[in-house]
Amino acid sequence: MATLTIHPALIEYGLPMLLAGLLLGCLLTWLFMRRRRQRLEWQAHELENRLKDQEALQRERELAFEAANHRLTSAFSELANQSLQSNSENFLRMAEQNLSAHQERAKRELGDREQAVENLVKPIREALKQSQQQISELEKSRSEAYGSIRQQLENMQLSQHTLAQETQNLVKALRRPEVRGRWGEITLRRLVELAGMVEHCDFQEQVHNTAEGAIIRPDMIVSMPDQRQLIVDVKTPLDAYLTAVEAKDDKDRNLHLVRHARNVRDHIRKLASKSYWDQFAKSPEFVILFIPGDQFLSAALNEDPELIEYALSQQIILATPTSFVALLKAVAYGWRQLALAENAEEIRGLAEDLYGRLGTFVGHLNKVGRQLASSVDHYNRAVGSLERKVLPGAASSSSSVSGPKRNWNRPIRSSPCHAQCRNRTLMMTLIQKRSARTRRCSEPSRIMDPKHYRYPDDLLRDRVIMITGASDGIGRALAVEAARCGAQLILHGRNATKLEA
Repeated sequence: MATLTIHPALIEYGLPMLLAGLLLGCLLTWLFMRRRRQRLEWQAHELENRLKDQEALQRERELAFEAANHRLTSAFSELANQSLQSNSENFLRMAEQNLSAHQERAKRELGDREQAVENLVKPIREALKQSQQQISELEKSRSEAYGSIRQQLENMQLSQHTLAQETQNLVKALRRPEVRGRWGEITLRRLVELAGMVEHCDFQEQVHNTAEGAIIRPDMIVSMPDQRQLIVDVKTPLDAYLTAVEAKDDKDRNLHLVRHARNVRDHIRKLASKSYWDQFAKSPEFVILFIPGDQFLSAALNEDPELIEYALSQQIILATPTSFVALLKAVAYGWRQLALAENAEEIRGLAEDLYGRLGTFVGHLNKVGRQLASSVDHYNRAVGSLERKVLPGAASSSSSVSGPKRNWNRPIRSSPCHAQCRNRTLMMTLIQKRSARTRRCSEPSRIMDPKHYRYPDDLLRDRVIMITGASDGIGRALAVEAARCGAQLILHGRNATKLEA
């Protein structure tokens, strides 16, 4: 930074010269102002003299005006008296006539105006009357409302007083350790009921025994799936917190809050020393420390931010009503999933049992089907033998026998007639896919594979395939089934056989 240096000679000679210049300037200014003041005083004196002259002239003019006015007034009075005396009689006579006319007209106009005013005022009067009534009602309602409000305020004041007393009693009660512990247990029970975990939570009374080997039971054991157990212990460190709330200044309040955080840390240390996970084999290696109030834990964390880390290092998890409900909901969800899995396993067992029973039933049904197929096969063989060997001989001998002729061409049904085959007018034509229209079979009792034919419906096709595939007498079985259904069957064999119902 640069330093300002002043020469000593400049200080020695310059300062007196500066003072002399200032004095000279002040003197010149004073002389100038004095001369100006004298000039202004002279001008004021001149103006004052002019004002006095103007005032004297004005007074003279006023005196002259008053004298002239007096003379004119006297002359006018004389003339007025004369003219008034001469015209008073005429004026009075004319005034009397005009006054009479005006009075009559005024009476008529007054009556009309009174009527008009009455018409105008009447609605206003009625409106004012209604307004007065409404105002009276409003005043009455206001008085009643004010009375009710006053009563409510008194009741509110009484309620606040009662609430203050009850709050004070509650604070006094919460200062007792046994009351705080009981309140924490009740809060814990309410949360369990809210989460729907009553059937999975076991509340046990603590065994107050400090001897060696004594078992100290927790406040609550939460049962989890897979026979696991979650240990919960309730602590309510409220003494220092309540004192901090009642403190008058911030200094005392902070001191008590620090003590509150220290109390919470001591509870964590004492709970960790109990080692609940050693007493319960199926318990995880941590314990839930439940504090029945979010504000209690929040106040402790504000003074001791490392409280959660310290608790985790001691295998303690801090929980408040908000977080504990979430934990219980998660455990309840696990139980629901376990119940769903058990139900699914039970359903699977029932399904396996049903499947086994259905398998047994299907086996029996298959046996019945095979027996029926064998019966149909033997029946078809018997019918074929009857038609080939018995009926031709009977027909040749019937010509020499007297008596009624028997109709041996009646079709014989091999199975009960179903509802789908009750239409006697159904005509079925089986046409071979090959180009030749007819083909002789090597055996008269067999025909081509039924799958090579075209059918009018799938039901008849399936029935023909089932019957023809169940025996060796395919041709006769197909003919009998077609006859049972009332159809006409064209067989590709040695001769076409026509069967009628």
